[in-house]
Amino acid sequence: MKANSARQTPGWLSGLVPFVHTAELRSFRGAAERLGVSVAAVSKAIAKLEHDLGVRLLTRTSRSVALTPEGELMLARGRSALATLQDARDLVVATRSVAKGELRVTIPFILGPRVMQALPALARRQPGLSVRLAVTDRWLRMAEGEIDVAVRVGELPDSSLVARRLRTTRWCTLASPAYLAREGTPSTLAELQHHECLRFLAPNGRARDWTFAATPGGGATSVATHGRFVVDQGDLLVDGALAGLGISQVLDFMAEPHLRAGRLVEVLHPHAAAGPAIHAVTTAARRGAASVKAFVAFLAEALAP
Repeated sequence: MKANSARQTPGWLSGLVPFVHTAELRSFRGAAERLGVSVAAVSKAIAKLEHDLGVRLLTRTSRSVALTPEGELMLARGRSALATLQDARDLVVATRSVAKGELRVTIPFILGPRVMQALPALARRQPGLSVRLAVTDRWLRMAEGEIDVAVRVGELPDSSLVARRLRTTRWCTLASPAYLAREGTPSTLAELQHHECLRFLAPNGRARDWTFAATPGGGATSVATHGRFVVDQGDLLVDGALAGLGISQVLDFMAEPHLRAGRLVEVLHPHAAAGPAIHAVTTAARRGAASVKAFVAFLAEALAP
């Protein structure tokens, strides 16, 4: 049985790549053009993948391609798997690259502590590389600010810049064990109205509504929450939750160490919604530089869930 599974593994992976591209583009032809192969090759690879799995991943008509529920699940997991493999490849390549000189980088405030804590690994791996790090939530223009790499959270505007997705995120609603023991654990979104909610003050001067999935696995919806404490720094939401002030909602990476250690507890997990993606952005002229490749590979490793 083990030998047979090992023989099937390469075919399974070869079908995953064209499936992900076809599912993303909703087109066999588009996937074929992206991969540089024939439409027939893409169709055959996906058909074999479906046969091996024993499920239908795509529904095909003469004009469109749509995902089945199983296809939606496979796309989410398959895209993540391919990104992980790409990260591993880039990391191995980066360790062989000779990165020298000063790299100018900008990152948002909420990522500053995590990147700084991981920098010793980069220092050991690339002794010839130095980093000038600007921590700011302003989107500096790459050319005018003389920036080599910018890390950005959220949707990217159309531009000539080259973006590499570092990770996806989700909204995580959490509180301390002490607060939940004192006030109870909400099991529905409606029960949040009876809790002290720590909220983020958006640049428009209003407290940000919280984001949830309307139904488990469904689309996102906004929920207005109430509380006495509003802050304009995301890290303070985590600190407030740790202090037992109330329930906070933050992006998952901001609280991962505290969740692992049990200092914070996630609530309403079935309603957790996807958050904004994190990208590393550089110019086309700089994308091939050894220092840029090494730093982007380091970021993918440092920010991995």
